[in-house]
Amino acid sequence: MTFKTLPQDIVWRNGRIATMNTDLSIPYGLIENHDLVVRGNQIVAIVPTSEIEIDGNQVIDVEGRLITPGLIDCHTHLVFGGDRASEWEQRMNGVSYETISAQGGGINSTVRETRKMSESALFQRAKPRLEALINEGVTTIEMKSGYGLDYENEEKQLKVAKRLSVAYPITVSSTLLSAHTVPPEYKGKADEYIDLICQKIMPELWTKGLFDAVDVFCESVGFSLKQSEKLFSAAQRLGIPVKGHVEQLSNLGGSELVARYKGLSVDHIEYLDLEGIKALKASGTVAVLLPGAFYFLRETKLPPIELLREHQVPMAISTDFNPGTSPFASLRMIMNMAAVLFKLTPEEVWAGVTCHAAKALGRGDSHGQLKPNYVADFVVWDAKEPVEMVYEQGSNPMYMRVHEGIITHTN
Repeated sequence: MTFKTLPQDIVWRNGRIATMNTDLSIPYGLIENHDLVVRGNQIVAIVPTSEIEIDGNQVIDVEGRLITPGLIDCHTHLVFGGDRASEWEQRMNGVSYETISAQGGGINSTVRETRKMSESALFQRAKPRLEALINEGVTTIEMKSGYGLDYENEEKQLKVAKRLSVAYPITVSSTLLSAHTVPPEYKGKADEYIDLICQKIMPELWTKGLFDAVDVFCESVGFSLKQSEKLFSAAQRLGIPVKGHVEQLSNLGGSELVARYKGLSVDHIEYLDLEGIKALKASGTVAVLLPGAFYFLRETKLPPIELLREHQVPMAISTDFNPGTSPFASLRMIMNMAAVLFKLTPEEVWAGVTCHAAKALGRGDSHGQLKPNYVADFVVWDAKEPVEMVYEQGSNPMYMRVHEGIITHTN
């Protein structure tokens, strides 16, 4: 049966298309001798070249290059003030984190700098980080708050994320992470701070349309299970999706809590156990792996990759870009780390930055795969095989980047 194009359709021809289509059983969902048909901001068809009827359409011949979905960076803390380079140097010289924190360092130093900076200054600081990711093929990104820790400054961070989504050809998913740590003014009063989030920060910023999901750092140095559940319960009443920084330093059962609330994702999860994994499988929650933080902190406790595979829990991969534990604005480098440090296969790595990352953002029905009715976000690589982007670092094989059907970058 012949597929008939409409006059406005753009036909992408002669590409090796790694669709990452989860309905296909072939590696990477890779198909050849097919045309990718884009109408407006959507993919309308992927059909054999011999079965398409061209009628004056624009045809873009990629001359045998590889086409993949655009990369998705599903866990970042991209907007913040200051940096922690001097603290890192102290740590490399043998100074303990406890000593640095006692001197006013750690996350609270980033909170101080973020609070001091204006919205415009934070926007300018975030731009080169975002540009670096875009230039590697990222078309969708998550940005968390969590360095303001009060109403005014959490709002400021989220407004910067919104401005970045307007200024750049990229889809931004914003997450409220006010429950990142207890701010200095609430020291010893974590319950009161959770009440502030539940009663004011979260409902008012949600009403303003400034975020898409709510997150919490459920950990011995963060918030307890009881406090995290109070936050999730309040979010549920407002219809807000939840996710969690959990099981990074210990096993508190945070993943099971997120799963009970049908959360989008659990992130870090080095200490995740079998019961937690079974809960994730039952809830459809994505496990987000963050090898950059594992590497930067010289961790030795690996996430339970084999158990996640065995129970078929989808594994996403992200940069976790942040000033304290993963200052890496390169998702491709993180892809390599995921393969080398976590022993994921290259195909698992690709799923981790496409279809599984999309699901971790609640966008699994529209992003992260090349198939009809999905958003036309894709990258043309000067390469033949998907493994090439995982394998070689330091070069940039991106040939074209397409966001919502529009070519944004060409080499």
